[in-house]
Amino acid sequence: MGTGRRGLITAAVAVICAVTAAAPGTAFAAPAPAPSPSASAGASPTAAPGEDLEAVRERLDTLYRQAARATDLYNAAEEKVRKQSAELAGLAKKTAEGRARLAGLRNRAGAAARAQYRTGGLPDEARLMLSDDPREFLDGTGRVLQGERAANGLIGELNRAQEDLELYARDASARWRKLEESRKAEVEARKRVEKRIEAAEKLESQLEQEEKERLARLEREAAQRAQTAWLGSGVLREIDGKASEQGRKAVEFATAQVGKPYEWGAEGPETFDCSGLTSRAWAAAGLAVPRTSQEQWRQLKRVDVGAMRPGDLIVYFADASHVALYVGDGTVVHAPRPGRTVTTAGAGSMPILGVVRPDA
Repeated sequence: MGTGRRGLITAAVAVICAVTAAAPGTAFAAPAPAPSPSASAGASPTAAPGEDLEAVRERLDTLYRQAARATDLYNAAEEKVRKQSAELAGLAKKTAEGRARLAGLRNRAGAAARAQYRTGGLPDEARLMLSDDPREFLDGTGRVLQGERAANGLIGELNRAQEDLELYARDASARWRKLEESRKAEVEARKRVEKRIEAAEKLESQLEQEEKERLARLEREAAQRAQTAWLGSGVLREIDGKASEQGRKAVEFATAQVGKPYEWGAEGPETFDCSGLTSRAWAAAGLAVPRTSQEQWRQLKRVDVGAMRPGDLIVYFADASHVALYVGDGTVVHAPRPGRTVTTAGAGSMPILGVVRPDA
């Protein structure tokens, strides 16, 4: 690669360093060191072939992992919006039912008042004197007492119905504020994802075809080195767990998606992001799991790497920003990143944070 082309790549790396350094949020992995100003003027005469591309590979890895982290935030916000919207819809239904109930109670109260008006509201003594049959009067008095008790009960129901409606109104207002906060978080997370993916795609677009092929080779070599080191630890000799029936179904679903494109925020059926694939795989097995990789790590039961079995989820990186489904023999199936498709990979090809078991 000529010094002019190498300088272009190095300069592009420096630009992307500035973009990611200025991006908000500290939960992302620290970016790789940027080339020094002196190095930007041109490649060192003693630089090893592919050194600049290795820097590009590391920068792309950082950008896409930041995008994955932002995707998790987006997915979490989207789940909140979905849940809170359903809650508001349920509350609206309860409010409508409460209003109908209150209207019915008011009609009953009006009917009772009209009936009382028709009796003339005479005192009991006068009604006794005017009655042709004292026994009939006494029977009527009992009915009046029953009517008074019913009226008091009706008034109590009216008050409770009114209080319920006021409570629903306050609850709806609070829930609406939370929904708006979640929507804002969703929009901000979307912007973060798009910004990082745009930066990564811009960096990749500056490469020539031959450089893109070498970059892909560097990515495969880095993954292979990590997998070889993981296997060299002897961990695979400890892993001999059999898949549960649900785990087997999850594996069948996930492996059937191989070749489908990655799309951030997607849950299938034609495109997936990493946690969209794992959550759908377990849904196909009849078990609901959290939507995001971070919530899968936080909520599901953790197991030792040496005790994992097919169907378990392997969570990667310190920020739990990626997840894959273990299929056995040291292999996972996962949705890697934008521009890639659902594929199989070595379980140790990325830094493992831990393993969780959905059906534990």
